[in-house]
Amino acid sequence: MAHKAKVDVADLTGRLAVVTGGSDGVGFGLAGRLAAAGAEVILPVRNPAKGDDAVARIIAAAPGARVSTRQLDLSSLQSVADLAGQLLAEGRPIHLLINNAGVMNPPTRQVTEDGFELQWGTNHLGHFALTARLLPLLRAGGARVTTQSSISARTGAINWSDLNFEDSYTAGRAYTQSKIANLMFGLELHRRSAEAGWGITSNAAHPGITATNLLAAQPQLGRPKDTLGVRLIRFLAGRGVLTQTVDQGLLPALLAATGYAAEGGKFYGPGGFMNLSGPPAEQAVYRPARDTVDAARLWETSEQLTGVRFALT
Repeated sequence: MAHKAKVDVADLTGRLAVVTGGSDGVGFGLAGRLAAAGAEVILPVRNPAKGDDAVARIIAAAPGARVSTRQLDLSSLQSVADLAGQLLAEGRPIHLLINNAGVMNPPTRQVTEDGFELQWGTNHLGHFALTARLLPLLRAGGARVTTQSSISARTGAINWSDLNFEDSYTAGRAYTQSKIANLMFGLELHRRSAEAGWGITSNAAHPGITATNLLAAQPQLGRPKDTLGVRLIRFLAGRGVLTQTVDQGLLPALLAATGYAAEGGKFYGPGGFMNLSGPPAEQAVYRPARDTVDAARLWETSEQLTGVRFALT
């Protein structure tokens, strides 16, 4: 049996963490690890019942854990603004923000409440707007921000001429674009924080090939049953073949968000063959996300599309 990698998390008592997508999969696992280490964890969720169930399971595993939910639909910029307004009104510094939630490969093109292609609008623009609106709290907490990318960002590009894939929609290309954008954003946020003195450390991570529910049956996305891909990933993950379980797949983001040796402006993923699985480690930034000119263009474009800028007030 292969040796299981692990990440030891320091005592996080007194720290406030926000984890998107924390009611399932990698996000749920991350929230549980942070709560067990003493952090107070906020789970912004779209489905309140699913969020309440996640809270109950985390507390059952770590009695005394401080976990709560807030309402958030990342596909709605108004919902993002509402959550940020609530947290700003509470006024508590945020020490950890993990931008983890996402949607993957709707069979047909769908759009967000604001008219953006669903994956672009949810995975990237929603997180961009949320991070921007929370900037005062992140700065007050000297926060570390970790944004979850994907191994799919290894190839592909930002479709600058058709960001919303209105002319020709391909689910995989649109997903890849959103994950390249996540990686670019995580690194650009660190550069801008360093230049402006925001005091925020930002990095990015990816889980390799991990058996989550991203490709599982999701009728609301037009996918009535599990894809062949997710069934295969689950089969291989159970046998440790070039894939991994959620408990292992969450480790790169956990290292990026909490590790003493993890740095801002870096990218973390599984350290095994082709970064598909294995113990977490720093890795080279994927080529599509290396151009800092493109990263600045993405930032400015995202500000224009969301109507949200990184301002301290």
